[in-house]
Amino acid sequence: MESTDIFKRLESGQAVAMDDPEYHRIGTAVNQTLGLLKKLNASEDADEVRQWLTEIVGSEVDRSTTVFPPFHTNFGKFIRLGRNVFVNHACSFLDLGGITIEDNVMVGPRVNITSETHPVEVSSRKTLVPGAVLVRSGAWIGVGATIMPGVTIGENSVVAAGAVVTADVPDNSVAGGVPAKVIKRL
Repeated sequence: MESTDIFKRLESGQAVAMDDPEYHRIGTAVNQTLGLLKKLNASEDADEVRQWLTEIVGSEVDRSTTVFPPFHTNFGKFIRLGRNVFVNHACSFLDLGGITIEDNVMVGPRVNITSETHPVEVSSRKTLVPGAVLVRSGAWIGVGATIMPGVTIGENSVVAAGAVVTADVPDNSVAGGVPAKVIKRL
């Protein structure tokens, strides 16, 4: 039997129209997250940031992981952060489709990771289409890069500053440009 819970449907990758009877629950969750983000972004030390981030994502953020404020997310509960992760200032994670960042990942300032999009067709544009993003262990996402829905960044790979990643980046590669392409193997 298919779930009617909007968050379970999104987590499973199901598109959800904005006129869905459960859609209002997203707004309620976003408002709760915004309140917690206000506290996170006013924090004065890394431990306090980690405490608020733990509450936002709904699971313990390891002490080896550091997130510099300001940090932005719309939902938070579908973000998974590994150990020894570093997220620099002014990053934005739109996570209704799911964002997993494995161990030993570095994320530069002003990086945008979005796991949600909308169809191009006008008739269905007001539909939320989730696409999980996975950043594998040891990856480095350069300053100002954008990672689009459904993308996997391979193990130990580098995304160059300013890149817009619309397709998977293989392990041990450097990808750059708009749209990003593999420019070097490591």
